[in-house]
Amino acid sequence: MTAATPLPERATWRDYLALTKPKVISLLLFTTITAMFMAARGWPGFTLLLVTSVAGYMSAGAAGVFNMLIDRDIDLKMARTASRPTTSGKISPRNALLFGTALMVIAFALLWAFATPLAAWMSFAGFLTYVVVYTLWLKRTTWHNIVIGGAAGCFPPLVGWAAVTGDLNLFAWYLFAIIFFWTPVHFWALALMIKDEYREVGVPMLPVVHGDKLTVAQIILYAVLTVVLSVMPVLFAEVSWLYLLSALAFGALLLQRSWVLYRHVMAGHRVERKVAVPLYLYSMLYLALLFLAAAVDRAVLS
Repeated sequence: MTAATPLPERATWRDYLALTKPKVISLLLFTTITAMFMAARGWPGFTLLLVTSVAGYMSAGAAGVFNMLIDRDIDLKMARTASRPTTSGKISPRNALLFGTALMVIAFALLWAFATPLAAWMSFAGFLTYVVVYTLWLKRTTWHNIVIGGAAGCFPPLVGWAAVTGDLNLFAWYLFAIIFFWTPVHFWALALMIKDEYREVGVPMLPVVHGDKLTVAQIILYAVLTVVLSVMPVLFAEVSWLYLLSALAFGALLLQRSWVLYRHVMAGHRVERKVAVPLYLYSMLYLALLFLAAAVDRAVLS
């Protein structure tokens, strides 16, 4: 007699939640919510805040689902991603496709009906950038993947702003640009720690293609650009002294932690978690605090 083939483990709601990458989305959603307070110069309204938050999560979650669906071949080979529901077999490609599509359609409809059409289109643009531009096109072809493809993470504040105002002014685009230049600092700090995994699966992240020294040099460059860009809205009177002092303080620490990593690598040392992790973790806190400071400044002092 032959042993019976075990049935695949049945997926739970937690597995479907994991498909949406909730840890990644939490920061993106925070930029959406704070942008709404910035646009409204105060409380944007409970219904609008709730609908935009739910729809924003669903839209970004849909992008995460499609990313896992497309990358399940390389996810299976990386320790960090091998247990994802799409690689473990808990959720079939068909079910993941249906789930991701439903999330995006519902998110678009909610934003169109209860916020503004522009907010709906911005959420869809972010979805397409992450799925098509980053995942399908750039991720496996060029080390510029996270620079250009990282624009996907810049759309959430545009969604929040457009949900309140129905348009996008210069300050809204500054929020987009701040995240655009911040993304390489954040992601390359992580890529330095797991570059061997990327090398094994053939993903041309910057540390894999050009080494650690060029990567930390790029991190310093983008950190400086991020800090400079973060204070420029003050020149247009979009924010005041509270935001300026906060941006300078938070930016100084971002530069300091980037510099520590730079000095460590340029001295010929191997990248160590104790040096890279502080920058990686603080970069997330930096973005959250910066957006919070802008929201408080415009709500209280404007």
